[in-house]
Amino acid sequence: MRFVAIGDSFTEGVGDELPDGRVRGWADIAAQGWADAAGHSVQYANLAIRGRLAWPIVEQQLEPALALGPTHLSFNGGGNDVLRPSADVEHIADAFSRVLRRCDEAGVTLIVLSGANPSGQLPFGRVFHKRGDLLSAAVLRRLESRPDVIRALNWPDRELAAPQYWSEDRLHMNAAGHHRVAARVLHALGYEPPASWWASREHGVARPGGLAYYREFVAPWVKRRVTRTSSGDGRSAKLPGWVELSPSAA
Repeated sequence: MRFVAIGDSFTEGVGDELPDGRVRGWADIAAQGWADAAGHSVQYANLAIRGRLAWPIVEQQLEPALALGPTHLSFNGGGNDVLRPSADVEHIADAFSRVLRRCDEAGVTLIVLSGANPSGQLPFGRVFHKRGDLLSAAVLRRLESRPDVIRALNWPDRELAAPQYWSEDRLHMNAAGHHRVAARVLHALGYEPPASWWASREHGVARPGGLAYYREFVAPWVKRRVTRTSSGDGRSAKLPGWVELSPSAA
């Protein structure tokens, strides 16, 4: 199997930071879990870059990903788009149609993910929730005649929306959240993930609130919108070429 992932911070793995500062995330976890469950090596690449909008993901990452010759390609996008006032849900969903068409042409199996729902913890969360619902419905309409597309839908997962699955910024999942998404991906591929991946062991973890939260996380986000910059500016693809993941001893 040759699995390549494209997307934004969700797929890059932001929020699931390792002790050495690298980010891991659901795609890394799922790729290794796939090798373990299948009992053979999996080739894995990840072209995701944080901060990317849906169409730039398609325009900048899709063709390089297909050029690698994958058997499976995962795509998620739109989370950054729906945070913006001018979000056009149908235009965002059209990006999924483009990815599906190109995967069909290349003979690649598409894995479509929806992001998890952080709206219950965010300022203006109701607006984000409504747009997320509309985007999910628009994407599913484009896939309704395609049972061959592998679906790992996280937006409807109420458990995953709980605070214990999220990092301090309330916008990116923590390690527990990424493991739960990885479990859903493995399940969609026909494998049984470790039971521990589905549940968080964190309860009542202290997180910044009030002015501290706005100063540390909201203000930098607003500044990037005003200056038209992105958290992904200057960053390159996470894993632009294949790495071989062998089944672990466990």
